[in-house]
Amino acid sequence: MFSKTRVTENPKTSPAAPAAPDMPAAAPPSHDRAETSGTAPAPARRSAPSILSSDLTVTGNIRTEGDIQIEGTVEGDIRAHQLVIGESATIRGEIVGDEVVVNGRVVGRVRGLKVRLSASARVEGDIIHKTIAIESGAHFEGSVQRQEDPIANGPTRKLAPPVSE
Repeated sequence: MFSKTRVTENPKTSPAAPAAPDMPAAAPPSHDRAETSGTAPAPARRSAPSILSSDLTVTGNIRTEGDIQIEGTVEGDIRAHQLVIGESATIRGEIVGDEVVVNGRVVGRVRGLKVRLSASARVEGDIIHKTIAIESGAHFEGSVQRQEDPIANGPTRKLAPPVSE
């Protein structure tokens, strides 16, 4: 690993020379890591999002405390902290998240603190939100309702099944 101490080292000191016994070895900075003093490491604040690729079809519900990006097809409900629906994705079910970004197709209810429909979004269902942004070009059929805490309202009634195209 690289460290700042190597940049400021005395050029007369050999890199192969052992560290002084009273000085700890240089370690990379530990921004979000727990100290290794015998306690269990704390979970990382932000990990990389889980990604479901465009060739994947999931039948069933998905639930995570982390972030997820969906490019494939999901037939079921999804609950996540941050949820990104890719342009190639199709979701048939309810989606719930603190932050929901829709670039693809959703047939079902959307509940989120922050909901954003991009220009390529197609949503057929109701949206319950605290804040919402709908870009020009987005296709939306349903109702929009603002609530102070839309994700804390427990299970919601299911919408009628979509009409096949």
